[in-house]
Amino acid sequence: MSEKKPSLLNPLIIGAAVILAGGVLAYLYLKGAFSDATSPLASAKVVPDEALMTAMISPDPNAWSQLQQFGTPEAQAAVSKGLNDFNKQMTAESKIDYAKDIQPWLGSVMFAVLPSDTSQANQQNLLLVVGIKDKISAWNFANKLKAQVKTQESDYKGVKISETVGSSNKTFSAVLDNHLVLSPQRKSVELAIDTFKGQPSFANKENANTMLAKGIDIQNSLAQIYIPEYGNVLQKLLESNPNSPALPPESLAQLKQVKSLVMGLGVDNAGLRMKAIGKVDPSLIKVEYKPAPGKVVAQFPLETIALISGHGISRGWQAVVSESAKNTQLQQQIDQYRQQIKTSYNIDLDKEVFGWMDGEFAVGAISSNQGVLAPIGLGGALIFKTSDRATAEATLAKIDAIAQTNSVTVGERNIQGKIVKEWRLADQQVWLGYGWLDNESLFIALGGPIVDVMAINTNPLDRSPYFQAIAGSLEKPNAGYFYIDMDKTMSLVNRYLTAAQNNPMPPETYAILNSIRGIGITATQPDASTSQVEMFLALKSKTGK
Repeated sequence: MSEKKPSLLNPLIIGAAVILAGGVLAYLYLKGAFSDATSPLASAKVVPDEALMTAMISPDPNAWSQLQQFGTPEAQAAVSKGLNDFNKQMTAESKIDYAKDIQPWLGSVMFAVLPSDTSQANQQNLLLVVGIKDKISAWNFANKLKAQVKTQESDYKGVKISETVGSSNKTFSAVLDNHLVLSPQRKSVELAIDTFKGQPSFANKENANTMLAKGIDIQNSLAQIYIPEYGNVLQKLLESNPNSPALPPESLAQLKQVKSLVMGLGVDNAGLRMKAIGKVDPSLIKVEYKPAPGKVVAQFPLETIALISGHGISRGWQAVVSESAKNTQLQQQIDQYRQQIKTSYNIDLDKEVFGWMDGEFAVGAISSNQGVLAPIGLGGALIFKTSDRATAEATLAKIDAIAQTNSVTVGERNIQGKIVKEWRLADQQVWLGYGWLDNESLFIALGGPIVDVMAINTNPLDRSPYFQAIAGSLEKPNAGYFYIDMDKTMSLVNRYLTAAQNNPMPPETYAILNSIRGIGITATQPDASTSQVEMFLALKSKTGK
């Protein structure tokens, strides 16, 4: 008699397999294996389309831990104090431990700014959308919280809204599948529920979908901000603030041509980096973008504390003049300036001032403790590159003549082959000087010691390790630089604070500023409808270097 073999189609076996598979799938679902709770786009789908902007904060501890490599001991202590104070506030009314109770299920954190509710005075209308990557851990946390905090529950369109009452405020919350939404205003949570059930979302806004999906490409992202309708958002924010200045209709119309703005903040091995990308109507850009050659930086000395450089002042002025044809008030102001300068000094503002400033330019603050600059510790300098040296010299000759009629002595000095004009007042100290570094580069220096430093520049700024580390990491080619050497800046700050004897700066603020090596900012224009700004905050390592 043959042994009976079990059929592979035995209903009991099939049933057991289905139950087992269902259990595994349910567990994986609850653990978040199939959920999209961490992407900005997923979170934005439960944000009402009324939202003005959203911000995604990274909960990744690895990204935030990168900041621990920076900061002087004083700055580290200031930051630690702030974190400890935050933890104390968070646990004041409950025994909640972030690392144990929240971090295991926290998938993402998005803040949304909704239009202010006029019935809620002095209260920001914020909606917090938290992605749930592990529903089991989240459920355990919710039960622990319910046992410690007073909570009331109510129903809205089949979704349970929890009202948590604290010592000084209320918080309304609801779970929408893979997301937890919270707000100090019940109406905001109700709008999120409406959105979850099919009403238009923030993700449906024009430009929002691509913006949220792409974001900003930045290393170790800490936060990203998304504003899909920048001009309209700015208008609403201005209207909601009665103290904000009224913008002319022409300016407001231009702002509305900025279609979207996305910003990102990240951290790398040298400090914090911020990038912002704006999409604009190409017709809004009145000045043709041309990258700055970047040569003017080498004409500033190592002692430079701060620098702003760019390219094509004359083109910018022409754009302003062209735009004034559409703006009566601006046209009147320009005509008034032209008339005043022509009548008082016989100088043509268009041709003799802005007309020859067609090349690269820069203005810088330079440290010096000599001569007339000893009391303040710094002077300044400007460089203009021009293709029309003859007009520039003619204009300077007119200005020299005007100065001489106002008790200023104008003389010449030869500094290693460079002829420099110098202005002296009654004290016979040089207060201003100018000359040509080459055939196209005019420098103007404020303060006698700076005249010599600019004319004899043996240690140019572009060779500085500080400048190379900061500006060298920024996007190239670009429109120019904004640069600050914070070590030299803080040296002056210390000098003024010592002289003041009464330090007006909080110790925490001073510690943070003292932990910064330098700041660099630049701008680029990848195409006719895109403008990009990059800012780099170079931080000192824990060793203070």
